[in-house]
Amino acid sequence: MRIGIMGLGRIGSFHAETLAGLDGVDSLVVTDPVASAVATATARFGATATGSPEALLAAGVDGVVIAAATDAHPDLILAAVKAGIPVFCEKPVARGVEESLEVLRAVESSGVEVHIGYNRRFDASCAAARRAVLSGELGDLHTVRSTTLDPAPPPPAYVAVSGGIFRDCGVHDFDIVRWVTGREVVEVYATGGNRGAEYIREAGDVDTASALLTLDDGTIAVISNSRHNARGHDVRLELHGMKDSIAVGLEDRLPLRSVEPGTTFPAGTPHTFFMDRFADAYRAELTAFTEVVAGIRTSPCTVADAVEASLIAEACTLSLRGHRPVRLDEVRK
Repeated sequence: MRIGIMGLGRIGSFHAETLAGLDGVDSLVVTDPVASAVATATARFGATATGSPEALLAAGVDGVVIAAATDAHPDLILAAVKAGIPVFCEKPVARGVEESLEVLRAVESSGVEVHIGYNRRFDASCAAARRAVLSGELGDLHTVRSTTLDPAPPPPAYVAVSGGIFRDCGVHDFDIVRWVTGREVVEVYATGGNRGAEYIREAGDVDTASALLTLDDGTIAVISNSRHNARGHDVRLELHGMKDSIAVGLEDRLPLRSVEPGTTFPAGTPHTFFMDRFADAYRAELTAFTEVVAGIRTSPCTVADAVEASLIAEACTLSLRGHRPVRLDEVRK
């Protein structure tokens, strides 16, 4: 198949390399405003370059990957859907909830498959955790803990347009909690603080945050996020049930140091980068998208799924600013 890629920044270039290595992908068509990025992609992967997204959509592509800036996501998704071309788009669907809902309505009425990129759904250990929950082997859940700790904060320019730690970072935790448990969030309470980079405070954001989520069956989910984790990129998920408890990320590259006497775990080199931590998941995610393009499966992470995660992030942001619990019904349009 012939896959188009819109946007060749860090994640777009990474996706181009992954797609070029998949057996089902015959050729790539790329576009990006930065000429050097396009030149690199054409040289490395033999990709065909187009001067605009419109030209790319007219170039006979079977599917399109959108890795452009967030503000461009809605228009690019809708253009591809109007052309009848299946879409993979990095999260979020749009910067705001209202625009996300507009895209959702358009996509659902079109019948075109749109896959939003939440790579943790394709991590082998997260998938194993979901199976354990759905099989009943854990019994009824009572507590879920999801953690995302970055080794260093993103640059000021990114923070200024990210929408805040819950919309940019915590949203991955919100999505994986929904997916693994199969439950919906009904209420949140969030808090946060600033212990590091001053430019994060100046942008009106926090660099460390936590949220308590109440799920629709009464399960409590505890979310922990930080921009400052000097030991590495720490992503974990714990599920505690009435029969058993399991963990994702409890392996030798866990960026945590034990001070228990005689303990050598974890013994490996800590993860320092999300693309390193989830390299296999990204490959599985794009393989799944090629199956969507081929008509073998439907979208494994729909626009509706992504909007729900964004609504939780919106509720957490409102809770953080207002120092109060927020029910999800309050942020639904």
